[in-house]
Amino acid sequence: MTADTHEVAVARLRAAYTAVPPGTPVRLAKHTSNLFRFRDGGDKAPAVPLDVSAFDHVLRVDPDRRTAWVGGMTTYEDLADATLAHGLMPKVVPQLKTITLGGAVTGLGIESTSLRNGLPHESVTEMEILTGDGRVLRATADNEHADLFRGFPNSYGTLGYALSLTIELEPVRPYVHLRHFAFGDADACMEAIAQVAAEGSYRGHRADFVDGTAFTPGELYLTVGAFSDVAPWRSDYTGQQIYYTSIRAAKEDFLAIRDYLWRWDTDWFWCSKAFGVQRPLVRRMWPRRYRRSDVYRRLVALDQRYGLTDALNSGRQRPAREFVTQDVEIPVEHGADFLRFFDANVGMRPVWICPLRDAQTWPLYPLKPGEVYVNFGFWGTVPLPPGLRVQADGYYNRLIEDHVAKLDGHKSLYSTAFYPEDEFYRRYNGEAYHALKRAYDGQGRLLGLYEKCVRGH
Repeated sequence: MTADTHEVAVARLRAAYTAVPPGTPVRLAKHTSNLFRFRDGGDKAPAVPLDVSAFDHVLRVDPDRRTAWVGGMTTYEDLADATLAHGLMPKVVPQLKTITLGGAVTGLGIESTSLRNGLPHESVTEMEILTGDGRVLRATADNEHADLFRGFPNSYGTLGYALSLTIELEPVRPYVHLRHFAFGDADACMEAIAQVAAEGSYRGHRADFVDGTAFTPGELYLTVGAFSDVAPWRSDYTGQQIYYTSIRAAKEDFLAIRDYLWRWDTDWFWCSKAFGVQRPLVRRMWPRRYRRSDVYRRLVALDQRYGLTDALNSGRQRPAREFVTQDVEIPVEHGADFLRFFDANVGMRPVWICPLRDAQTWPLYPLKPGEVYVNFGFWGTVPLPPGLRVQADGYYNRLIEDHVAKLDGHKSLYSTAFYPEDEFYRRYNGEAYHALKRAYDGQGRLLGLYEKCVRGH
C-alpha cells in the first residue's frame, strides 16, 4: 500500500465504525487469533465485524533510519520477512507467526530479545489509533496524546484499534549461534539469568537472545544466542526434527536468523504433542504447511467450543481437566519460589522461561523500570482434584493468580482471568485506565478492560 491508499482505508474504516449504531458491540474481522478466552460471556448481542484487512501490510521500511511503518493487523511473519530483506528485524519478535503488531502492542508480546529490548511496545515511536469515540489520532511519547501512547499497551482493544505503527528495527547477522546451559535446580537458573542481565553474556557467550526451558524441577536449560556471520552447520526444525527436544540433546546449535525467529512456531513450543504431530509417522503424514501455531490454535478452539475432550474424558471416566494457559512475569529474585510453588500445586511441564526488562513505566502493566523479571509460560490442561468437575474451571488458575500476586508479579491477560473487579483494577492501574477510557471512549462504545479480559464478553 501507498500512503495515499492507506489514508483511503483509514477513512473507510472510520466511516464504517461511525455507522455502527450506539450500543452495538464491534469486533475486528481477523482470520487468526492468539487469545485464549474461551469461556461463555453470557447472552449478548452479536458483534458487528469491522473489516481491517487493509491494515495487514508493511507500508514502508527505512533501512537508513532503521524504522518500519506497519499496518496494525500485519503479522510478525510478514513483518519479519519485509525487514529481514534489509538485514533488519523488529527489536522484539514474538514467537508465533500470526501474532500481529497491533495485537502485541495493545496486548503484550515477548521473546528472547526482551531482556535487552523490553516488550514490543517499547520500540514503537508512533501509533495511529481509531479510538472508541471514533477519532483517528496520532499518538507519540511527546505529543498531545502521549497519555494514549503510554496507556495503549495492555488495553486489549478497549480504548481503540491500532491502524498503523512506526517501530524501531535493529540489524541482524545471517545466523544465530545457540548454547544450551543445563541447571540442576531453579535457583541456579535464576542466578544465571541475573548474571546475564548484569553482564550481557554467559560463560563467554554473548547474549543477543536469552530464553529457557524447565523440563523437570531438576532439569532446566538456559538458551543463550549470539548473532553470527558463520555457521559450521544449520539445523532445521520445520521438518522431522523438533526444536524443544534438541535443547536436551545438544550443547550448541546454529540456525539461520529466520529459522531462529520461528523455532517455536512449528510445534507451538511443545503443544503439538497433543495432536500427535510429534509421533514420527503422524509427522511425516501431516503436511508441513499445516505444522503451524495458528492451525493448532484453531483445533483447540473447536475442541473448546464443542467440548470434545471433556466428553471423551467423561465417557472414559477420566478426571475432568482444567484449561491452564498463562504467561506470568515474576521478579527474578522470586523466580525459583514460583517454580517450586508451580511444581507442588500444578505440576505442568515443560515451562517456558523468558527474562525481560522494561526501560520505562507503562501505566496499565506497571513493571518496575530496570528490574529484571522472568516470564513463565505454561499452556495445556491439568486434571482437577477428585470431586471437582470441569464447571469448577478456575481452581488452578486462581491458585496461580494468588501466588503471582504474593510474589509481586503480574500475569498477561490474553487468557482466562478470575480476579474480582476491585482487585483487578488495583493490579492493573484502574485509576489510569478509567481516565483514558473517559478521554478516548467516553460513551463506552468499546468494552471495558475488566469486561473483556475477565468476564469474557
